[in-house]
Amino acid sequence: LQLQAMSELRADAYAGTLREQGAVIASFAARRGEIVRQLQAAAAKAGSGLQPLQDDALLDEVTALVERPNVLTCQFEQEFLQVPQECLILTMKANQKYFPLLENNGKLSNQFLVVSNISPADASAVITGNERVVRPRLADAKFFFDQDRKHKLETRLEKLRNVVYHNKLGSQLQRVERMQKLAGEIAQRLHADPAQAQRAAFLAKADLVSDMVGEFPELQGIMGGHYARHDGETAAVAQAVEQHYWPRFAGDSLPADNVGACAALADKLETLVGIWGIGLQPTGDRDPFGLRRAALGVLRILLETPLPLDLQDLLEVTKAGFTEVKLADDTVSGLFDFMLDRLRNYLTSRDYAADVVEAVVAQKPRRIDQVLPRVEAVRAFRALPESEALAAANKRISNILKKTEVVAGEPDFALLQENAEKALFEALSLARPIVASHLNNGDYTDALKALAALRGPVDGFFEEVMVMCDEPLLRQNRLNLLAQLGQLLNGVADISRLAA
Repeated sequence: LQLQAMSELRADAYAGTLREQGAVIASFAARRGEIVRQLQAAAAKAGSGLQPLQDDALLDEVTALVERPNVLTCQFEQEFLQVPQECLILTMKANQKYFPLLENNGKLSNQFLVVSNISPADASAVITGNERVVRPRLADAKFFFDQDRKHKLETRLEKLRNVVYHNKLGSQLQRVERMQKLAGEIAQRLHADPAQAQRAAFLAKADLVSDMVGEFPELQGIMGGHYARHDGETAAVAQAVEQHYWPRFAGDSLPADNVGACAALADKLETLVGIWGIGLQPTGDRDPFGLRRAALGVLRILLETPLPLDLQDLLEVTKAGFTEVKLADDTVSGLFDFMLDRLRNYLTSRDYAADVVEAVVAQKPRRIDQVLPRVEAVRAFRALPESEALAAANKRISNILKKTEVVAGEPDFALLQENAEKALFEALSLARPIVASHLNNGDYTDALKALAALRGPVDGFFEEVMVMCDEPLLRQNRLNLLAQLGQLLNGVADISRLAA
């Protein structure tokens, strides 16, 4: 027992002993917390309002590289601040694992923080050494930036002719030409400026053959925006060139205006339709061309901006632009279904119930900008006491109509015999213009709430009326009445999906 107690005592004292005698903070979390504390303290000491770059991945990597951190403040020459700060930040954090210091407005300062693994009494040599190491990196960035600005973006486009995009889809220049035409067509649909949208798409990929992007591929688009401004392009075009990759990942920002949205949509749609059309669809966890990411980007732009565009129309006009490439006949239909699946995943990730999402997406909406208001409306409708009964009724109507061939037509009041079917006819006559008005105004929640008044007549109809009666005219009239009811109930979403 004494030996066991001594063993437990030594184990309990392990972290403290290691820290005191070995100068090592054993706990990753404690080490990370200490780095954060020192970074904040050093930033406050370096200047009022300065903050270290917030980058969790960098912080985790540095935490894993040091044992007992010691944060030191260094600086570089002011002249390097003439280079776009994205270049300087990237080289400092990616190559050197430094933490740049930013001012309150997000502007880069000429100071940076180093997380050292030693704590000498005189840290001047460590500071000087790190300043000496980063200087050539920044000098390279400045050199690339200065060299690139000697040539306008549009003069680089010819080089894209020799850059293969895909052996079945041609060169990057051919891709740019498709994007340019597509961006213009999208702009026309948005009543935006087609010339500016086309110009942005035309220049969007030119920075791929610049020296800076060759050294730092992560800066593609960003450098194109800087070079477009230097070349005297309009602010809208330069911004669109920079933002045409947006959103780059889940939660990323969307393009700031319609010109940027046109360029971003053209970029992503061209990738989706082209790659899908030559048979390279994602399988399992494999998605080498990032089609899932591109699809989500298109959906988010349409959904969150929002933009009044028809998704199927966008896919069809994109496919039409591949005049020199034979794409699969079912490209548009297959891709449309694929994107609706991505839409389901996206909406459920935003904590919408799966059956609420399915009620909207099951109708294969083409106007993605209307999806979120419809989902919100279905969620509000689901909370009504009448929703369950109406959902069940809608499901019953759907099952009945699937088994019959209903000739489209208005129900004839003169053929109604039962009081219950007359009551439903009258309730429908009152509800239809109200629901139609709400739908025309995009008031989907009010449209669904207006259906609540139908619960009583609907319940009465199914309790008292034999739909599939022997008399053909009566049967057809009652089926027409149900078809009209089903059309009204499905005006916003397929509420039968809410039925248990």
